[in-house]
Amino acid sequence: MTARSTEILAAITDLTVRFPSQDRASVDCVSLEVGSGEVVALVGESGSGKTLTGRALLDLLPPLARASWSARRIAGTTGPATAAPERAANAWARIRGSAAALVPQDALGALDPLRRIEYETGDALRLHRGSGRAERRGPVIDALVSAGIPDAEERLPQRSDELSGGLRQRVLLASATIADPRFIVADEPTTALDAAYRDRVLTALRARADAGAGVLLVTHDLGSVRAVADRVLVMRDGRVIESGTPEEVLGSPRHAFTRELLDASPERAPRGTRLLGRNGDASSEIRAAGPDETPILELAEVSVAFGRRTVLHRASLAVRDGETVGLVGPSGSGKTTLLRVALGLLRPDTGAARVDGASWAAARPRERRALHQRLALVPQDPLASFPRGASGLAILRDALRAAGVERGLRRGRALGLADEVGLPASALARPAADLSGGQRQRVAIARALARSPRILLLDEPVSALDLTVQARVLDLLDDVQAERGTAMLFVSHDRAVIDHMSDRILHVEPGGSLGGAAGSARR
Repeated sequence: MTARSTEILAAITDLTVRFPSQDRASVDCVSLEVGSGEVVALVGESGSGKTLTGRALLDLLPPLARASWSARRIAGTTGPATAAPERAANAWARIRGSAAALVPQDALGALDPLRRIEYETGDALRLHRGSGRAERRGPVIDALVSAGIPDAEERLPQRSDELSGGLRQRVLLASATIADPRFIVADEPTTALDAAYRDRVLTALRARADAGAGVLLVTHDLGSVRAVADRVLVMRDGRVIESGTPEEVLGSPRHAFTRELLDASPERAPRGTRLLGRNGDASSEIRAAGPDETPILELAEVSVAFGRRTVLHRASLAVRDGETVGLVGPSGSGKTTLLRVALGLLRPDTGAARVDGASWAAARPRERRALHQRLALVPQDPLASFPRGASGLAILRDALRAAGVERGLRRGRALGLADEVGLPASALARPAADLSGGQRQRVAIARALARSPRILLLDEPVSALDLTVQARVLDLLDDVQAERGTAMLFVSHDRAVIDHMSDRILHVEPGGSLGGAAGSARR
């Protein structure tokens, strides 16, 4: 870690952010500064105001946000204390991408699905330096390589929907850093990455700070904080409640909430124990019946190739009623493709996928609809799966309608589902696009539970959640399994989460085959 610089690259004083639909401020009188050579970490629960604080520094708040501050400065540019007039707004736009940059949390939403990766990554060079396509090509490839993207040159003609979540996140990092900005807001830059690539991204951010840049790291990953941060600010309910060095804040926390964050880690709880307890105050045992021996989901010798690239190779697995099978592997290794095959959304080149013994390939349309009622997906990018402009309440009511719930009961059931996953009723009234990443993920989980499925297919279901909310969701999933016997196929790059949740663990090997890994303790 570097000593803190006397040159302040970014600062904001007395920041307050409000939304018309909320009684209290989302960010309440927050002040922070980031110096040259410094990584400042901003941690806290989803919805605590972390992302809004980072975006306020770059003048990128949502349209409905009403913000004020007594002072704001980036790279020598200052702004007024309220909404910026057009001339000031243009000044901030010139700064973004050149002197300052954002690595946003929502990789799929931030990338244009109609544009090639070559153009997405090179935009800052085109807009701020006037570089032509031929001039940009080399730096674009270098930026993609630096961000940890294999076969970078081959990725140039691809679009975002052809990439895994982890690859998309790395493209965003390359796009943000290609013009060598002095100040970077990195909003959950490692949530979709496996451990190896997470370390590579963190190393790249640390190296930029060591070279004189300033980094504001918005994250719920305390391991990332320990690895690269010089200072830590803990936020709760829009306020900074604790700050200091990582050793001070994480080693000897003063605030009870900070201690709760540390205690919520799945590394501290083996399979079959509750992370927070029913009242959120202690670990306790979760009791459940053992899994049934009859598989509800089977994949037999499944192979999938996209062009010349083999994604899955003779992959086989079985998930039985009442058990959780964990699936781990590097980002881009084929985990999400396997889920699409299991859901009947992708027909494999060879092999078969079966639900309750019925093959997707042989099922007629009416039979496929019946099979779909037995499975529910929690996607990795929930916002992309929501109707544009829909509120959380509308999304849950629509899911309950599809599940056959009577119209008069849907609102009450929707509120009940929201409460189960720790989503406040006030958040349901807001458009899903205005929710935090963690809040969107909770809406997606509640939507999946609406149909009371026999098996949940979970694609990185807690990767966007802070530790306490993650713990509540993992406890909730365990409760669902204990009470309903629901099976789960749980995909994650986080080995601590997989170890805590799984009865059996499978690893996606290089080349797309599945191999066994050491299983966790059974209930």
